Amino acid sequence: MSPVVVGPARRTDTRRMPAPSPSLPVPTAAARPSTQHRTLANGLTVLVEPMKRVQSAAFSLMVPAGSSLDPPGKNACAALLCDLLTRGSGDLDNRGFTHALDDLGVNRGESVGASHLSVSAATVAENLPKALRIYRDLFRDPHLPEEEFAPAADGLRQSLRAIEDEPAQRVMLELRRRTYPAPWGLPTDGTLSGLDALTYADVVHLHRTAVRPNHAVLAVAGHVDPEAWFDLAAECFEDWEEKPDPPIEPGPRGPARDHLHHDGAQTHIALALPAAAYGEPGYYEAWAAAAILGGGMSSRLFTEVREKRGLCYSVSASLSGLKAGPGPDAAQEGRLFCYAGTTAERAQQTLDVLLEELTRLRDGVTKDELTRCVARAKSGLVMSQESTTARANGLARDWRHLGRVQPLSETLDAVNALTAENVSEYLATRPPAPPTALTLGPAALDWPD
Repeated sequence: MSPVVVGPARRTDTRRMPAPSPSLPVPTAAARPSTQHRTLANGLTVLVEPMKRVQSAAFSLMVPAGSSLDPPGKNACAALLCDLLTRGSGDLDNRGFTHALDDLGVNRGESVGASHLSVSAATVAENLPKALRIYRDLFRDPHLPEEEFAPAADGLRQSLRAIEDEPAQRVMLELRRRTYPAPWGLPTDGTLSGLDALTYADVVHLHRTAVRPNHAVLAVAGHVDPEAWFDLAAECFEDWEEKPDPPIEPGPRGPARDHLHHDGAQTHIALALPAAAYGEPGYYEAWAAAAILGGGMSSRLFTEVREKRGLCYSVSASLSGLKAGPGPDAAQEGRLFCYAGTTAERAQQTLDVLLEELTRLRDGVTKDELTRCVARAKSGLVMSQESTTARANGLARDWRHLGRVQPLSETLDAVNALTAENVSEYLATRPPAPPTALTLGPAALDWPD
């Protein structure tokens, strides 16, 4: 799982990206755990981890109002709500909200996932409490100005139309629709047809019924005092009333093998296979296999597809997953995603080699491949300890997926315990299954029986 990307005043949706290089979960505690947590009576969990050697601090606040709660046929409701929430709340109007955070020097982000609407903020530690109070009003006392509905919808519409000009993003979004059941596999930023069907009343209703403290997570990391932040969280959220969890009716997945016509000189190939999800037995073996297959310039796909044969300009594999609900007990589905972008003339051979490498992966990995994989992992784990934003995001993610915070020592132990033999055993014991497959380009490709 990749960490959430946080940028200044910008919503980020990592699902639009072609399969990224696989990464281990960002570690969320030092070797000796220092994270403290409390859960308010309304179900909001507060996690605080001091990092005394830094002067900054960051928080991640996840509220269970994601795109899976979009009304049927109106996939874009959560994305539009996310935009409208930032257009004034409490005593601040649209510009006042932005100026107040800028005055505090806050690097901020607001984003929509399948299960949660998330905000994050990072700044010097002394200013972060003020930022939290501003975001408290965003969720609890938003203006949701009706006159801003049309401009917000127009902005989202342009963003969705831009995907048509980014076929690499489009193919990965469409692959998720065919990999996971609706509404979990639907694009978190919505669709043009869903946006066109949406009304202002739909957005207000989603806020009234879905934005709630139960299953919400506030994670704080940096130069902070835990007791002071527990008191601040109580001040901001203790009297926030619980709401019933809105019902979700699962729908069908898309076809397991499909082609989307797209005029142009390029063909984009996207595959997904079942894999262990974060927190499940075999997760670290699955992560290592994904890294060896397509994680960087020493990976098998880069070597065989691009370097030796020159078949494509981009090829990768990553481990990802879906959690079908906001609580820690919700079902998870892990997936190995593969992506290749090539010319139409070389698309069939690219697909054939991709499938050959997936088959060869089941024969196991070598010690040298695993050694390189583990070295990259350890380097990333250590460097991530210096980022308060990464730590806060990791705390929230761990709590959501595991119902606890996983210390760095546990992550390192799992990485150090990896051997070529147990990764190979994991691969050999996975039930063989044809991949969910999607191509986008001028012509469909031939698939083996």
